[in-house]
Amino acid sequence: MSRPNLALVGATGAVGTVMRDIVSNRADIWGEIRLVASPRSAGKVLKVRGEDVVVQALVPEVFDGIDIAIFDVPDEVSAEWVPVAAERGAIAIDKSGTFRMHADVPLVVPEVNPLDARQRPRNIISTPNCTTLSMMAAMGALHAEYGLQELVVASYQAVSGAGVAGSARLYDEVEALAGDRNVGQVAGDVRQILDKKLPADSPFPAPIAFNVVPWAGSLKEDGWASEELKLRNESRKILGIPELKVSATCVRVPVVTTHSLAVHARFERPVTVADAHRVLTAAPTVVLVDDPANGVWPTPLEVVGTDPTYVGRVRQAIDFPNTLDLFVCGDNLRKGAALNAAEIAELVAAEL
Repeated sequence: MSRPNLALVGATGAVGTVMRDIVSNRADIWGEIRLVASPRSAGKVLKVRGEDVVVQALVPEVFDGIDIAIFDVPDEVSAEWVPVAAERGAIAIDKSGTFRMHADVPLVVPEVNPLDARQRPRNIISTPNCTTLSMMAAMGALHAEYGLQELVVASYQAVSGAGVAGSARLYDEVEALAGDRNVGQVAGDVRQILDKKLPADSPFPAPIAFNVVPWAGSLKEDGWASEELKLRNESRKILGIPELKVSATCVRVPVVTTHSLAVHARFERPVTVADAHRVLTAAPTVVLVDDPANGVWPTPLEVVGTDPTYVGRVRQAIDFPNTLDLFVCGDNLRKGAALNAAEIAELVAAEL
């Protein structure tokens, strides 16, 4: 049997770079791997599976002969090109927000709802936002045992969630402020220094170095940020709980890569810390790191560049029955983006 052909659309971006690394180092199930990007990037030569591959321009014909296409492109590009790939016979796996909440497009996390990937009437499968993905393997495992009813989440989101420009801005700000031990002690002083030294076109609405910014995404109704609503709506769809109560506050922090979340989760059935440890330890892509007496818990610097979801600080809420508080970390460029799409692709490929 011939092996399926894979197209990586957006292969030159930050997540595309991680995707090339992932498909190069996981089980080699693919025939051709075709790298696709905008016309201005066509002709570049990039490594995948140890071989030099020429990047091809995003045109309809690039999907001819392709079985599965993974898209890591902006929403407006996905809206135009994902249907084109699907119409030309490829199963399109889209990482943008364009199709996530469409009723006829499954939103899939393979550890949680793999069977949903089979229900794809439009030949399109969507993958969740990186913030949702950072906690979903852990919450899916606990939900399966105890029945999740409510989620209150505070996110601590890395700057790479805003793309290459986000990481570059943090590095630039740190460099601009480095060596001055007086910064951050007077209101507005950091902004004044950065305004003099750096361009004004930051991807963040406030300085990110030495700071936290309680905003991620775009403004939606009633003061909610788009990232907060994504977390709510996507959790409901993935877990199959349309009435799940969710409230989120998304915060950008001066971390390069790896999102963290403080999660307050109420369940239908009683659950203890020992119960949660047992379930999380058994979950195949979750790593339990929970020994606070010895200062052991997950942090972004220990998680970055790895694939699992890391969980620690598991506590039974004192004032809330059937409720756990826990801290979750996940690399937003790997599990939060590229890896989940690759796992979906592998899941689909096994059925072709």
